[in-house]
Amino acid sequence: MKTLKEVKVGETVKVVKLNGEGALKRRVMDMGITKGTEIYIRKVAPLGDPIEVTVRGYELSLRKADAEMIVVE
Repeated sequence: MKTLKEVKVGETVKVVKLNGEGALKRRVMDMGITKGTEIYIRKVAPLGDPIEVTVRGYELSLRKADAEMIVVE
């Protein structure tokens, strides 16, 4: 399994599980990223952080630290 941080621009992946606990995990789930959700990687900032993704029809920017907690297939 790989994390969202490792996915290339233009790929669509499906969330398998969320690592982490407490407030961090809750914040990611509040953004709409839950198990089974499809995520499309739109672009990556020039210095690599943050990553812009499309989730449930809206654009979202994630830090690489947050993207590392999301396991995808």
